[in-house]
Amino acid sequence: MSVREALSYTPGAGRFGDWTIFVPAVTIALVGILTMNTFGQGGSLASRQLVWLGISIVVYAVLSVIDLRFIRRTPIVMTMYVVAAALLAALLFIAHPIMGARAWFSLGSVSFQPADLAKLALITLLAKYLSRRHVEIGDIRHILVSGVYALVFILLIVVEPDMGNAMIFSILWLGMMLVSGISKKHLALIGCVALTLAVTLWFGGLKEYQRERIISFVNPAHDIHGAGYNAYQAEVAVGSGSLFGKGIGYGTQSKLRYLPEYQTDFIFAAFAEEWGFVGVLLLLSLYALLFTRLTQIAREAATNFDAFFTLGVLILLAAHVAIHADISLGLLPVTGTTIPFMSSGGSHLVLEFAMLGIVSSLARHSRGATRDLEAHEYVGV
Repeated sequence: MSVREALSYTPGAGRFGDWTIFVPAVTIALVGILTMNTFGQGGSLASRQLVWLGISIVVYAVLSVIDLRFIRRTPIVMTMYVVAAALLAALLFIAHPIMGARAWFSLGSVSFQPADLAKLALITLLAKYLSRRHVEIGDIRHILVSGVYALVFILLIVVEPDMGNAMIFSILWLGMMLVSGISKKHLALIGCVALTLAVTLWFGGLKEYQRERIISFVNPAHDIHGAGYNAYQAEVAVGSGSLFGKGIGYGTQSKLRYLPEYQTDFIFAAFAEEWGFVGVLLLLSLYALLFTRLTQIAREAATNFDAFFTLGVLILLAAHVAIHADISLGLLPVTGTTIPFMSSGGSHLVLEFAMLGIVSSLARHSRGATRDLEAHEYVGV
């Protein structure tokens, strides 16, 4: 290895990406597949999810090798944003309701959720916007402009309605504002606006079943056989796992279908039942390893865009983990939010590995560059 190569070497970087972010993600995905497997006791999504995992790994490997620094360009950023917004808008006119929400395009047995693409588009756009303006974040104008970009997606998702993803987009925008150095005064202003919107939604925006879920969260015993049923069963599943769990495949709440949607919205609860407290600690440790490595990559990023993009991916994944786990523990109302790499579903799994592939590509192909590189880039966002 030459001196130049040694200076630009990144631990964990390999020919097909960064194994320090790839291995934890694949391990979590395999654990999820193992949890959703019924071992011949009925219908299982495990085999289909295994196929999606194979596709996701290929996507990660390809994106890791390709030089993706072109996604910093304004035309690319805006094209992604407009396409994502157009797809979200098209849902309202084309998609058929599934469980009361127009959130998916269905092509036979394959479904695609445009909100997944919108998450990548918003991360890319905010990374571009903040890469040059984070030093001016004290100007309320930049907070408002970036907030409008996020609000377009949030409103389109609220109309579906999909309150879980609306919450995720809000946290993603707020998180990226926080890492950009937003002032306490402006943070307090955002809090007041959020409170006003929450009150408005409660009285005029939320549907009856959504209000019932929140009421059931505050008082789980309010309707234990109705709106509070899912939350109650999730808590029972987590609690019955005890220290070491009931064993793989022996989760009665999940395998006997007392716990609805245990392969997607409540897979953390199903995992906790079978693996117990020790298993949950191991799972959270895998997420911690992944998040720690993403933080390190962001800290060592060659450009501001790379740093903000990586932090955006970290915020998105962490928000999903926190919300999904808290719902299973009864700390948040049920919103139907997946947990990264683990929940059943193809579009979100491919997106998650794609984002890791982009992070790996940017880190790999930007070695030796400096943050001043972006000073020569045209910025129109």
